[in-house]
Amino acid sequence: MRSALMAALFAAALLASPAALSSAARAEQPPPLSKGQSLYVPVYSHISHGNLDGRGKPSELLLSSMLSLRNTDPAQSITVTSARYYDTAGKLLREYLPKPLVLGPMGSSELFVEHKDKTGGSGANFVVEWKADRAVNVPVIETVNAYFFGTQSVAFTSPGRPIHPNP
Repeated sequence: MRSALMAALFAAALLASPAALSSAARAEQPPPLSKGQSLYVPVYSHISHGNLDGRGKPSELLLSSMLSLRNTDPAQSITVTSARYYDTAGKLLREYLPKPLVLGPMGSSELFVEHKDKTGGSGANFVVEWKADRAVNVPVIETVNAYFFGTQSVAFTSPGRPIHPNP
């Protein structure tokens, strides 16, 4: 009975693997070329952790956040036209780009939210808008949220997600 079960599981794994491979291969296909996007990028200016205190509040760890802007096109420039920073309530705190930022082919830049800046809260975010003259590879736009002190450290990325711009 046990060997029959093992044989059935092995056969099921063999039959499933072509589908799994094709879906994995599909996931690795490059996204379609684009002439621009608006992206929502999560920022974690602090994270809650630990146990609740006497007032029912968790401990908070303040993080810095670097918005990384990376042109992935080897032949064409892109222009980042806006990087608006919003707080947890959705209130616009500031525009990080006083003028458009041109990123040459394979070029990158970053914008920085300091560790001490907790105005955004745990639900802070950027809305980044970029454009190109021709359809190009979609850039990688994400935040790197980090805390380093002594032997303690935490760092993680938050990818940008395409959204529809305001009409």
